[in-house]
Amino acid sequence: MYAIVRSGGRQHKVAVGDIVEVDKLSTAQVGDTVELSTLLLVDGEAVTSDPWVLAGVKVTAEVVDHHKGVKIDILRYKNKTGYRRRQGHRQQYTAVKVTAIPTAAK
Repeated sequence: MYAIVRSGGRQHKVAVGDIVEVDKLSTAQVGDTVELSTLLLVDGEAVTSDPWVLAGVKVTAEVVDHHKGVKIDILRYKNKTGYRRRQGHRQQYTAVKVTAIPTAAK
């Protein structure tokens, strides 16, 4: 059984026991339980994608860690003008461990 969940504008395929990196959840502390909204639910041969059924299905996960991703170097350069700019970025992530995926009520 697995589900497709939405978090931070991205979609993730999760199963029970998976650890997934999502965009930082600023309100959650390590050890807290969070709920992720479900877009698709696959249970063996049964595939549920009806938004009315999935409105009540929330995947529960436990916050494991807050950390930064790898550094991205951004370089801007314009030829023959002496213009160069260097900028870096490290995205903040939250690692969550999926603890339960409820079945859809039919």
